[in-house]
Amino acid sequence: MVELKGTWLQTLTWEEAATRFAEDPVVVVPVGAASKEHGAHLPLETDFIYAQSLANKVAEALPVLIAPVVGFGYYPAFTTWPGSQHLRADTFRALMIDLLDGFIRQGIRRLAIINTGVSTEPVLQLAVRDIRDWHGIVVATADISRLGRGADHLMEQDNGGHADERETSVMLAIDPSRVRMNKAATDYGHRMATRTNVFRRPLILDPDPESGADYSAHGAMGDPSLATAEKGAAVLSAMAGDLMDGLLALWPDLAEV
Repeated sequence: MVELKGTWLQTLTWEEAATRFAEDPVVVVPVGAASKEHGAHLPLETDFIYAQSLANKVAEALPVLIAPVVGFGYYPAFTTWPGSQHLRADTFRALMIDLLDGFIRQGIRRLAIINTGVSTEPVLQLAVRDIRDWHGIVVATADISRLGRGADHLMEQDNGGHADERETSVMLAIDPSRVRMNKAATDYGHRMATRTNVFRRPLILDPDPESGADYSAHGAMGDPSLATAEKGAAVLSAMAGDLMDGLLALWPDLAEV
């Protein structure tokens, strides 16, 4: 097991947490759905695992405090699939504000969010805007859609976006025992034809082919059958590198420990 420079907050006692809080630490808050459909081949906890793994990668290199993974969020596209859990935007916004506000009231001034969702992005921006307006604290956010793009050239699928080649590859790199590759199937639904349209529409994946552009036979968007652990390791490394570079740009003193 790799020794961590950082620390997961939940492993400390309250006295140990108080000592760390007094040192003006950078607190990283990972956000990843604990139960959200990811096709027939990936577990519902895929986003949670993603968030946990990325945060752990950061903690291996930097002396940050990692908060417990926020396992609930705004995921409206997946509500028709059994097991998927979803909070209304206002509820998720309030949840994040309360969590961040709690850290600030306990003396934390340096906060960053690792967000592994896409629909969660605009809601998180509203939450951190409120925190800035109310407390004058700037909370940094890193969204999965902007991480690890340097490994995009490895992807072979025609298009993707959910439980696809990229996401499946990362899961194979993290823990292949949780991936059902025998069920990984190409699933582009009807969105390929409309992807280049200048207008965006709210997405709701549905297994009913009569649902139109949002149809998905298995709850995926892309070709997970092309996934490999080697591709996933490269993507995971690129994402972790982006996160560490970003945190060091914000707080250079992290490199001094």
